[in-house]
Amino acid sequence: MKTLKTYLIFCFMLSSVIAFAQKDLFKEKVHIKGEDTLKYRIMYPENFSEDNQYPVVLFLHGAGERGDDNKKQLANGSKLFTDKMNRGAFPAIVIFPQCPKDSYWSNADVDRSSYPISLKFPKDKEATKPMQLVIGLMEDLTSKDYVNKKKVYVGGLSMGGMGTFEILSRQPDMFAGAFAICGSGNTELAKLYATKVEMWIFHGANDDVVDPKGSVKMVNAILENGGKPNFTLYADDNHNSWDSAFAEPELLTWLFSKSKK
Repeated sequence: MKTLKTYLIFCFMLSSVIAFAQKDLFKEKVHIKGEDTLKYRIMYPENFSEDNQYPVVLFLHGAGERGDDNKKQLANGSKLFTDKMNRGAFPAIVIFPQCPKDSYWSNADVDRSSYPISLKFPKDKEATKPMQLVIGLMEDLTSKDYVNKKKVYVGGLSMGGMGTFEILSRQPDMFAGAFAICGSGNTELAKLYATKVEMWIFHGANDDVVDPKGSVKMVNAILENGGKPNFTLYADDNHNSWDSAFAEPELLTWLFSKSKK
């Protein structure tokens, strides 16, 4: 019994060390523009060298991970990129910015008085301050010689899925591929990126937070404007369809195969 107890304690300590090491792979950074600051985490490839060129992945978190601790945004999705096998197969620069508690990536009008929540996406409204800062950060990073400009990607979940559609409409020439999980967006703006960016859209059919019809409408809008998106609707998933999406064995293979046309 004592041996078993010692073994279990060892396993717990080992898992804690591994979890800390994963988080530590993402370095704490800030992007400052005037009086505004964007907190973010960035992970560089193993054996990073400025003499090489690497893809870049921007990941936009959901509303539950908003704040100013520069940590919570790693809660969902970061393990996909810190996985040792994935890091070896897909060396890339990965960025997880954090949105402040009182804002959104997208300029959506959100009504949470009933569920699924009501969402409206104004067509001509100025980008939110966090989105402006993210765009500025990406412009700065993609100007570096060690970035492969043809292989820049974006993805996100829930609020970050909405942010994915939003940033594509504002920077359609920046990204080669994108994935949006349980999100929604302005269907009129899909024409700006439908044929420029390869997309994979995910949603849970039982989602009672963000209506899955939001993703269906975005898929239809992209199709109507000449795009050919992948679309996966999980019949049994609720809002946390990101668990299923991150478990897709072909997700990263698909993403990193895309190059800017």
